[in-house]
Amino acid sequence: MTMTFLQPGVLDLLDVLVASYIIYRILLLFRGTRAAQMLFGLLLLALTGIVAQWFHLNALQTMVSGLEAVWIIGFIIVFQPELRRALAELGKTRLFRFLVEEEEEYEFLKEIEDAVQKLSTSKLGALIAIERDVSLKSFMEGGTKIEAKVSSELLTTIFSPYTPLHDGAVIVRNNSIVAAGCILPLTQNPLLDKNLGTRHRAAVGLTEETDAVAVVVSEETRAISLVVDGHLERDLNPEDLRRRLGELTIKGREFVS
Repeated sequence: MTMTFLQPGVLDLLDVLVASYIIYRILLLFRGTRAAQMLFGLLLLALTGIVAQWFHLNALQTMVSGLEAVWIIGFIIVFQPELRRALAELGKTRLFRFLVEEEEEYEFLKEIEDAVQKLSTSKLGALIAIERDVSLKSFMEGGTKIEAKVSSELLTTIFSPYTPLHDGAVIVRNNSIVAAGCILPLTQNPLLDKNLGTRHRAAVGLTEETDAVAVVVSEETRAISLVVDGHLERDLNPEDLRRRLGELTIKGREFVS
């Protein structure tokens, strides 16, 4: 008689690997939190229940089964904040990133739209460069490292008057503000409107040298401009800006405003 349970197949191996990975990620998520000790106690109870079932210890098995239910409910009630944080961190892993990637990309465009609208209304100048395929690392080195998620509040703060970084450019990469106060190359195009200021000339210069997309808010006129491949698209409203940024930065997808 063949003992098939001693002949694991590919699916069995995959089953063990996936289960092991999930357990490993759960332990990492709870490591260093208040929930770690309670989780260890829950695992100990589960192990005791398995041993009781194995040796047919009916009284102990009944008692452990009742305690497990109470323990799980208490764990969920007491450690709601830790569980929410753990689930949020799990969603950030590469395994699940594809499920939220599109939502994050559209969110970052909305944050830029909101920031530009606030800056334009307040008559504050701004220059935002969005990296695409060509790295902007050489321009980041002259600025101040930020490494923060794109938010309208942070962008508005950076470009507020009298802040140390408001005169330079902000560089955005992969939905994050990676540097601020960056110096960009000025265009040498003699055909460019002579009334354009330094921010516009820097935006044109950067997009002439790289495939980056630049957003400029004029301090004097409040006008919003988008610069691509050295060409200015002027007097955009915030909604049109977000639509154009979606077309230029979210590849392979039809952008819906």
